[in-house]
Amino acid sequence: MIEIVCNDRVGRKVRVKALPDDTIGDFKKLLAAQIGTDPTKIILKKGYTVYKDHITLADYEIHNGMNLELYYA
Repeated sequence: MIEIVCNDRVGRKVRVKALPDDTIGDFKKLLAAQIGTDPTKIILKKGYTVYKDHITLADYEIHNGMNLELYYA
């Protein structure tokens, strides 16, 4: 179980626990349940990389304590 911090740059920081073999789509569903937003409207980025829904957290080398940028479509 890893914990990832998502920051939307407007003052909201959310900590989400997930498994490394969860996909980004699964992670967005966990995040959406915590913040009360539709998971299809969430965009996760790190730098200029936009994370795609079908790839796992481990494949993107997302590890415990990592920060991701949270945007809304």
